[in-house]
Amino acid sequence: MQTGRLQQHADSFRHGADGYDAHRPGYPEDCVDWLRGGASTPLDVLDLGAGTGKLSAQLRERGDRVTAVDPSADMLRVAAERMPGLSSLVGTAERIPLPEASVDLVTVAQAWHWVDEQQATREVLRVLRPGGRLGLIWNSRDDTVPWVAALSAAMHQGAHAAEFTPALGAGMTVLARQVTRWNQRTTRAGILGLATTRSYYLVASPAEQNAMLSRVEGVLDAHPETRAETILLPYVTECWLAAAWPDASA
Repeated sequence: MQTGRLQQHADSFRHGADGYDAHRPGYPEDCVDWLRGGASTPLDVLDLGAGTGKLSAQLRERGDRVTAVDPSADMLRVAAERMPGLSSLVGTAERIPLPEASVDLVTVAQAWHWVDEQQATREVLRVLRPGGRLGLIWNSRDDTVPWVAALSAAMHQGAHAAEFTPALGAGMTVLARQVTRWNQRTTRAGILGLATTRSYYLVASPAEQNAMLSRVEGVLDAHPETRAETILLPYVTECWLAAAWPDASA
């Protein structure tokens, strides 16, 4: 697991699952299909760091047999409420509570940067069947749009979050990457709610939280795109597929 301040940010998601579920977006359908490799038959999927099950739900819609694993029982509670009958287990990427060679695909949405990539990679390799894949996916706000860049600066106190490229442990290699740009339909209240789900908000003091929300409101007041009743919030979704080394040349 991560240590220090990074671990504090990761632990912040163990509570507040209802707010997270209400304000975080799902994933573009073409990205979900891409992670599945275009499979025409149902897969056994481990959704690792599943949170409230946003990606799990999209995989289940395709007929996949999904096991959701997350460190937060509160997150899994919301996932179970959305999807009765969902198989879910409390666990971490470093100690996956599944047997060896039990899944075709491991998905990790918005979470790989919180794990110890060496330990997590070993565990992913353990639970994957031969020929299985690891699929990583992130939604990020599209900061090439000026008002979105201002929003990100307000959320991060003027310091933009560094772009993230996933690092894998020994034994796995990235096979391919896909990028999709899209818009989430939201509102002023939705964007303010989204801000309250970020780890840096959750670990802040009440005064810091209020200051952040005031900055966000200032951005929403300043741009014509964000004064409309319905706001289109631009996102970039990045996906990676990875596999064990012998599969790299397949």
